[in-house]
Amino acid sequence: MMAHHRDDDTGAGTAPERHAAPERHAAPERHAAPERRRDRAFTAFGTRVPAQTLAPGLHVVATPIGNLADISLRALAVLAAADAVLAEDTRVSRVLLSHYGIDTPLVPYHEHNASAMRPQIMARLARGEAMALISDAGTPLVSDPGYKLVADAVESGAAITAVPGASAVMAALVLGGLPTDRFFFEGFLPEKGGARRTRLADIAGVPGTLVFFESARRLADALADIAAVLGPRPAAVARELTKKFETVRRGTAAELATLFAEEGPPRGEVVILVARADGTPAAGADELDARLGAALDHLSVKDAAAVVAGETGLPRREVYGRAVALAAGRRAGP
Repeated sequence: MMAHHRDDDTGAGTAPERHAAPERHAAPERHAAPERRRDRAFTAFGTRVPAQTLAPGLHVVATPIGNLADISLRALAVLAAADAVLAEDTRVSRVLLSHYGIDTPLVPYHEHNASAMRPQIMARLARGEAMALISDAGTPLVSDPGYKLVADAVESGAAITAVPGASAVMAALVLGGLPTDRFFFEGFLPEKGGARRTRLADIAGVPGTLVFFESARRLADALADIAAVLGPRPAAVARELTKKFETVRRGTAAELATLFAEEGPPRGEVVILVARADGTPAAGADELDARLGAALDHLSVKDAAAVVAGETGLPRREVYGRAVALAAGRRAGP
């Protein structure tokens, strides 16, 4: 899942920093014979748990987003019984497996080798092996390359099992203090400001809490663009979720942008939450013009119309037409 990421927390309950360059191998590690699955056991919370047999197929397993205790017994049992564990970065995943005494072979599967590895993985599934898919942290397929593997497994008829668990998205929603009945997970926004503002304008009218992953070094700039495009909505920034220095800062996007610009980039992983558009209809033409005028001060006609349509609940085509007229009037001058 999370990204979507680690910091300097080195206690027993945390995982190491994400490595920038995932480990690569020319071929997967040798896997044990299927019958060995019955011989694997693991230690969890001071108890030695007997191994179990595992049905053939692809098992998608959620792993902790920071605190190593945030893993289920079922997830550990699957990781111990699998023929191999497919991991984004085997160095990160080895910390988790070693912590619980699990010696299942690790096979690298990440964005740089995914196209080459998938045929090999599919061949192993076709032979009746049990493969566990994990990400560096959280639930696989959320901001990682697992989707195409699952799609290929579906097409091949291989059995697929989900083993749910930690998710940075859900943890942030629980702590953020914003509505959770509806939410929209955007993932990472574009890195460049122009593309970022355009994308924000596209989702301005989404009727739910917006959830973003963001790089700590881009946090202040991203929040400034969120404030400029989406307006003075309530927001929250959660970092280091489940770890020793877990923090949540709340305020408007503009307030948080100023805060992090002054403090500098925070350490660790970051999730941004932004409240939904209020959907309150504009009081009339004067208020619509006022909102559009303010938006046109820093946005294109298209983006200004998208933002104001999201804020007011008015039809986007109607708002765009008025924005075009106001922009033309500005160009014509007094």
